Amino acid sequence: MEEKRVTWAELYFDLVFVFAVTQVSALLHHRHGWAELARAAVVFVPVYWCWVGTTVQANVRQVDNTRDRLGIFAVGLGGLFMALAVPGADGPRGVLLGAAYWYARLVLLLLITTGPQRTRKAWIGPYGVGAFVSGPLLLAGGLLDGGLLDGWARTALWTVAALCDLSAPVVFRRRLAKVTYHPAHLPERFGCFLLIALGESIVGIGAPVAAAEHLTAAELVSVATAFVITCELWWLYFNYAADAMRYAVATSASRRDVIRRVFSYGHFALIAGVIAVAVGFGETVADPGESLAAGPLGLLYGGCVLYLTAFSYTRWMMFRMVSPTRLVAAGVVIGLVPAMVRLPALGALVVLAVVLGVLNLVEYRRVSRARHLDEAAEATELL
Repeated sequence: MEEKRVTWAELYFDLVFVFAVTQVSALLHHRHGWAELARAAVVFVPVYWCWVGTTVQANVRQVDNTRDRLGIFAVGLGGLFMALAVPGADGPRGVLLGAAYWYARLVLLLLITTGPQRTRKAWIGPYGVGAFVSGPLLLAGGLLDGGLLDGWARTALWTVAALCDLSAPVVFRRRLAKVTYHPAHLPERFGCFLLIALGESIVGIGAPVAAAEHLTAAELVSVATAFVITCELWWLYFNYAADAMRYAVATSASRRDVIRRVFSYGHFALIAGVIAVAVGFGETVADPGESLAAGPLGLLYGGCVLYLTAFSYTRWMMFRMVSPTRLVAAGVVIGLVPAMVRLPALGALVVLAVVLGVLNLVEYRRVSRARHLDEAAEATELL
């Protein structure tokens, strides 16, 4: 199979989700309770799933043509409307969120079931669930007027819609086994979304400090330290995990399962972790001398823990192996939390940067040692 690459239309489409991720992360600024975390997650699912649906559609079809480019842009418009609705999703903009998502899912279903590359009966699967189940549920929740009772009802409907979308690939897994996926394209696309989330962390670092009237040396050091953390998060994924994920997709006997478990689900956790870290940065770097409250500390350290543990999940799904170094690092980060409340924000950033730096060093040595052993074994066979 010819290797498929990401198209310019897809990259342009991603720009909408740069804005959408910013809007989702804004929900957690200054409000860090469990209820706010759950609300942000429920709102993020349709945003993420709209992107996933478009990415999978672009993977199984040749989309570098006028018809499909326009279709991708049409879905992008729905994503833009969803992003505009996110800040007021629990109020009057809830109907916009629901209507925009339903519109995007209908466009995706139309794209994949019509035209010269149409997939027959594609409506019996995740695309049909989005168009006929989760989309209407999201709109129905948005149509509720508000108030305490309606607010709970809206959240319940949206939670059901999110669960329907997330469970659809499992429910229809036998049907999806017949789909031919391009192994190189999906890892590249999901890596792009992770870059979007990492870009949000850069915004979280720079925006609060840029808004200050005067820059202090401590603020500049906190910015540099936070940037080092984002580099370390990037390194853990793109230097060590990305190639393994691509290899797993290319060689797996059940490509459908790897795509569902590692990309659709695993990257949801990875991206959510990075978004949490980004919000933590936004309330940390501008006040490096102040002690962190429980909320920002939980987002900063908790996001890192989610990010690190998600790698063990993806590795298990790919190779039936855990990632002991990352699990240990996650445990260390959790264990450090009680001590961090006594340190200034800059101290918490430095400690986290050191832990992630040590983890990257250990990973580097493990990979180098494994590569050396492989080369030695190959040389022995040649003798």
